[in-house]
Amino acid sequence: MPTRPSPTETPFDRRRALSRLAAQQFDVLVVGGGITGAGVALDAAARGLRTALVERHDFASGTSSKSSKMVHGGLRYLQHGDVRLVYEALHERQRLLRNAPHLVTPLPFLIPLFGRNGVVNAGLARAYATALWLYDVTGGWRIGRWHRRISQAEALGHLPALRTDRLVAGFVYFDARVDDARLTLAVVRTAVVDFGAVAANYTEAVSLRHDGGGAVTGAVVRPRHGDEMEVRARVVVNATGVWADEVRSLDEGSHTRTTRPAKGVHVTVPSNRLPADIAAVLPVPGDRRSIFVVPWADGEDTYVGTTDTAWDGPLDRPACTADDVDYLLDAVNAATTAAIERHEVTGVWAGLRPLLDPGASGSRSASASTRRLPTRRLPTSRRARRASERTADLSRRHQVMTSSSGVVTVTGGKLTTYRLMAEDTVDEVVRLLGPWAPPVSRRCPTRRLALHGAPATRADPLPSHRAAPTAPTAPTAPHHATADIHATADIHATADIHATADIHATADTHATADTHATADTHATADTHAASAPDAVPAIATAHDATADLWASHDRTLPAGIDPATSAALRARYGTEWLDVLALAADRPDLLRPLVAGLPYLRVEVLWAATQEMAQTVEDVLSRRTRTTLRQAQAAAEVADEVADLLASALDRPIDELHAEAETFARAVRADLEHAGIPTTTTVGTRSTTGTATAHTAAATAGTDTAHTAAATTGTGTAHTAAATAGTGTAHTAATGGGDCDRRGTAP
Repeated sequence: MPTRPSPTETPFDRRRALSRLAAQQFDVLVVGGGITGAGVALDAAARGLRTALVERHDFASGTSSKSSKMVHGGLRYLQHGDVRLVYEALHERQRLLRNAPHLVTPLPFLIPLFGRNGVVNAGLARAYATALWLYDVTGGWRIGRWHRRISQAEALGHLPALRTDRLVAGFVYFDARVDDARLTLAVVRTAVVDFGAVAANYTEAVSLRHDGGGAVTGAVVRPRHGDEMEVRARVVVNATGVWADEVRSLDEGSHTRTTRPAKGVHVTVPSNRLPADIAAVLPVPGDRRSIFVVPWADGEDTYVGTTDTAWDGPLDRPACTADDVDYLLDAVNAATTAAIERHEVTGVWAGLRPLLDPGASGSRSASASTRRLPTRRLPTSRRARRASERTADLSRRHQVMTSSSGVVTVTGGKLTTYRLMAEDTVDEVVRLLGPWAPPVSRRCPTRRLALHGAPATRADPLPSHRAAPTAPTAPTAPHHATADIHATADIHATADIHATADIHATADTHATADTHATADTHATADTHAASAPDAVPAIATAHDATADLWASHDRTLPAGIDPATSAALRARYGTEWLDVLALAADRPDLLRPLVAGLPYLRVEVLWAATQEMAQTVEDVLSRRTRTTLRQAQAAAEVADEVADLLASALDRPIDELHAEAETFARAVRADLEHAGIPTTTTVGTRSTTGTATAHTAAATAGTDTAHTAAATTGTGTAHTAAATAGTGTAHTAATGGGDCDRRGTAP
């Protein structure tokens, strides 16, 4: 492999890429720079194929930056009997934990059990227990822990705002999380930097080229601010997600339908309004779905999602509506005492899942069944019906199809299984190449291929021959498991907190660069000593040895960089984190936060422009960092500052970048207003109208004390008191910047 470039020189350069696209002949041209296209490019390049990738906008600008940011098996798929899908996803989860330990980290999930008079419905508890046993046996145990049942007190220790009048107990099980956009970028950069591929963003494929016999020979692409050029390739892969049918029409001349877009919406709220130290799965009243409550890795914010609705609007900018926001907040407020209101939401995002159309077919398929799962008639509330049509029942499997001209299209799937999707796709590419494919290309190398920036591990942390961890004393999963799982359709105690059949509401649309510090541990034994005597145990995987993984990279921290900041940088950049800081060697002003209270430094703008092909203000604020998703108004306010930093790094006219920043800020505020969230123009706040003072105090102080102040002033004392009852100062230490949650912050 080539040596790592210096901060002033990189093969991951757009101008160099455009030059190579025009000059070289490629074995495969990948159209689409989301996680699927990135995975295909890496797989092909690692097999020795001459590989190019073009993306019409930015890498991960579509679905791949707007997911639930989880790497998981999908507990709810067991309800449909899709054990194979769960098995494959859990296997891929372990590969990601091994191949990208700086980006993908274990995360515990809480399933609260609600009942009446301190008693939970026995059938409901049994159904959950059975589902979780099957999940563990299918592969969940590979993360190093079995699920377990916990007490009411311990459940409250993790999510203090849960309604104590209905909460009886809970379960904790284990999955993982990821920053979707940065994972996509890491995959693309690995293909380019480590294996010689060519990749260019803001380069649209406008037509496909065919020879006299009708076989595809490449594509005509149009770079932004450039002239059209022809890219010659023996095989073209269409990996454009929800836009796949548009690209197919360039090849086949007709607009066939293979996917059904489903919209998933998420919202961010301040953590002092919904404190949580692990993720939680909450039921949606009247809709037999669940939503996730997930703390951002640094503990400053919490996000909630997702909706799951059919979408027939414009694909480029799916809208988040007030109904979407209310759907999520209503579910949270039904299960907790938080009483969060719309004006307290600080960020929103909407992504489109490329679900397989049940009636779609192709000339060749490398996937398993794509049948539509049966839809039940459900007694949903009016708001639930508006916000959640049953696209949740469509398959998350993927499909690989080859047209008569030789264009390979990959559709469907989910973030967790992107590598498997890429392997299936490149297997088909190699078949089509025939004698043009080198012999080594028959074998897929990505199963154990570390992504660029991953710290070296001492050995494979999760070998296939490793014995399962010792299970707690409990009966083996019963033989009537399938019956129990299907019985979950009836586990609604409708008058109760609407226990859901869809135990896992997947928005695996995909990713939060989250921490390198095992999100699973959260130092819960210390932070919740008062209310959770039986804290979630540490996950016994390679992530237990996080400090060891980084031992060779730990040096004296640069001036102005504290351990929390270094952990956040490692979680985003892996072994390149010191290279990022090197850009600020003579400019200490670049080590200031980009936005007060968020773990992003001004120097990261320069790194994004010079090393990560960021071209616009939005690239930096929405994908290289996650500022827009977390604090949308703060992103709008800092847009001009980002433009100033980009101007020198990109050698672009400052007036052009300022105009771009203004357009970005208007679009961000318009998105908030369309979602029914009031906007302000106050600089440097951490909140929208009505909560700015308290949230700003927490953001700018970054200490436990400031966080406590924000939790008790300015946002509704009664709500906050209810949300933090039973945890006191212990919770403050966990969420206000204490070392336990700050070991590995990330977007």
